[in-house]
Amino acid sequence: MAMLHIVNKSPFERNAFESCLNHASAGDSILMIEDAAVGAITKTAFAAKVEAALQDKSVYVLSGDLAARGLSEDRIISGVETVDYAGFVDLTVSNETTQSWL
Repeated sequence: MAMLHIVNKSPFERNAFESCLNHASAGDSILMIEDAAVGAITKTAFAAKVEAALQDKSVYVLSGDLAARGLSEDRIISGVETVDYAGFVDLTVSNETTQSWL
């Protein structure tokens, strides 16, 4: 049963993102929104954890939240896909359940 995990807290301020990665199963999707968007950036202390998750999970970041934080899409980790709000809706529909990590 595929699940969409939605994370909105920065991995540099809270442990919700790391908890998400520890609980997500192979085949699940992870979407970074709001402050969690900084977790998609390369060359950070958290990047290796996202790269490891990409081995068996789909990882996305909301493009509008990257832009709102002054981050460009060319700085995101290879394999992390950007989605817009319509893509967010598509992810919600294409997964059987959702889990928000607060």
